[in-house]
Amino acid sequence: MNNEREVPVYLFTGILESGKTSFIRDTLNDRGFQRGEKTVLILCEEGIEEYDEVALSKKNVFIEKVENKEDLNSKFYRKCEELHHPERVMIEYNGMWEMDIIEEDFMPEEWILAQVISTVDAATFPMYWNNMRSIVMEQLSLSDMIILNRCTNETKRNDFRRCVKLFNKKAQIGYEAAEGFEGMLAEEELPFDIDADIIEIEDDDYGIWYMDAMDNSKKYDGKVVKFNGLVFRPKNYAKTSFVPGRFAMTCCADDIAYMGMLCKCKEEIPYQDKEWVTLTARIKREFVKEYRGKGPVLYLESIEKSQKPEDDLVYF
Repeated sequence: MNNEREVPVYLFTGILESGKTSFIRDTLNDRGFQRGEKTVLILCEEGIEEYDEVALSKKNVFIEKVENKEDLNSKFYRKCEELHHPERVMIEYNGMWEMDIIEEDFMPEEWILAQVISTVDAATFPMYWNNMRSIVMEQLSLSDMIILNRCTNETKRNDFRRCVKLFNKKAQIGYEAAEGFEGMLAEEELPFDIDADIIEIEDDDYGIWYMDAMDNSKKYDGKVVKFNGLVFRPKNYAKTSFVPGRFAMTCCADDIAYMGMLCKCKEEIPYQDKEWVTLTARIKREFVKEYRGKGPVLYLESIEKSQKPEDDLVYF
């Protein structure tokens, strides 16, 4: 066995009729993803949509089916490995099964769980969330990316995001429009009120606010913001300046970056580096050499000691 060989495994989850099959089929037809690599597609349920096995085989994609949860085991995975010797594995998981059987320890040594992608139907999510919440949470608990599809103008995307962040803070969330719907869904709705007298940023929303403020500083010019963050004062900064912010996991546990903004104060603040504070500040768009141009600068209005959040990392 060549221990250096790695086979990425892509796991697709979501309740029945959430759009998993359509999403996988579109992915396999995407030239940026499918370049002839030998792929095993493991199907754990049969939905309304079906696959054309003959057409897929011509693209070097081969289907293996599992009818019972107990059959998705080490023996089955090893059979797939020995039969196909794949370069990539995709698993369409059953929307009613628990996630506890998805373990890399059950898979061949070469197989590496690369990404968990989930689909959710915007039209049926409220019903499932209100009546089958445990099943929804089970299916989305491991997700790295969640696609809310079939969205319309009536879709409450912020409500969906808040529900997800209750149990999965690291998941990225994407939105797809309903077929034939021409509304603009490219930009995610901001999970805070930018027109409020004081824009209050929840802990889970810091990353979204930070990126939006850095990319669109003009629209925040003159606004007042309130958020929870760490104190950090670079050695070359005056005593009346510091950089409040948060540490963010940008892609993996080994890639942690500090995201903060310059904050100017009327006097030195009585807090040390790495202390958690809640601050209220007015934003002004100014030139900052660290930004290499104009960007948001905070002018402190009030500050007080706060508690470290239950999860102090920001996720993307």
